[in-house]
Amino acid sequence: MPTRSSQKKGYYTSQLGSKIEYFSNGFPGFDDKIDIALVGVQEDRNAVNNSGCGLGPDYIREKLYQLNEGNYNTKIVDLGNIRQGATVTDTYIALKTVVNELIKKNIIPVILGGGQDLTYAQYLAYETLEQKVDLVIIDPKFDLEDDDMDADSIATTSESYLNKIFLHQPNYLFNYSNLGYQTYYTSQESLRVMDKLYFDVHRVGELTGNVPVVEPIIRNATMVSFDIGAIRSSDAAGNANANPNGFFGSEACQVARYAGFNDKLSSIGFYEFNPAYDNNGQTAMLLAQMIWYFIDGVYNRKKDFPLNPKSQYLIYKTSLKHDEHELVFVKSKKSDRWWMQVPYPAGGSKNERFHLVPCQYDDYKTAVSGEMPDLWWRTFQKLN
Repeated sequence: MPTRSSQKKGYYTSQLGSKIEYFSNGFPGFDDKIDIALVGVQEDRNAVNNSGCGLGPDYIREKLYQLNEGNYNTKIVDLGNIRQGATVTDTYIALKTVVNELIKKNIIPVILGGGQDLTYAQYLAYETLEQKVDLVIIDPKFDLEDDDMDADSIATTSESYLNKIFLHQPNYLFNYSNLGYQTYYTSQESLRVMDKLYFDVHRVGELTGNVPVVEPIIRNATMVSFDIGAIRSSDAAGNANANPNGFFGSEACQVARYAGFNDKLSSIGFYEFNPAYDNNGQTAMLLAQMIWYFIDGVYNRKKDFPLNPKSQYLIYKTSLKHDEHELVFVKSKKSDRWWMQVPYPAGGSKNERFHLVPCQYDDYKTAVSGEMPDLWWRTFQKLN
């Protein structure tokens, strides 16, 4: 039987430490309704130049438990840590199994890494769920090996796991988006690969000071992977690969809240935090606050993915200058969020005539001006 205890000792009743139920031995039965599960992974053998990040989960917990619960009743369990397996592959299988089971129970796993190569195991959890995956990664690099290598010859490391995902068979990846890449860490060839595959990649310079533009991108995510190295070292020093540029800590919290707010998102991982490089626990506290904002987003979800019921949405139609397509936009009355309808090609989907992709009001304005929004075109190409 799993050992179950409530983290009450040493915490005020308002703090998460007194609200989160902790399982120190075994996997719980989840008789009660649970919304979120914390899962630590003590695996860093394939974290390039960041040995020691496997010790990160407990440092994050220590800070998270000190934070006060928001204006809602949290139903969160902490499943403790997945220890290193005999091989790294064993750890991947363990994480894949746990994440898969949680998703099937409609519980959102929050993974505390560990190296970012664990993103591959997080992705593998979706293999048996019979759904396409939209992957969003916040990272200063693309973590790609040479694209002419086959999947079996690529080592799964924190700098190569993405190609393992791209080449994995069966292929259930629909879209990949990178938020915050830095050009001097990025080869021009990898940028050409992203363009060829119609993936969404966004430089940190596009997003810093303008974080709301990432909301539609994150709203489309099935899973999110956050490399702490995407945050500037002055705000997050706890990473052997930390660098001077990146997101501000407050922007990282905003991104995490957008992820929680996403009705579609079913798992998130925070990776590469290394307590050996932390400055007075600052990075651990920032990660705890990011998780707090993610939790806050989850408990403020609008559940307004179109179009049910239709009375809760406004439909806007516009034609382009050359009349090749009529573009249809959907706006939620509940949240003022926008979506764009992109038609499936003939025979492309048995059940649906169009694919709904989150967008910005600016995409609608572009269409009204008679121009094709870039997001519409890239999505249409992917559907083909």
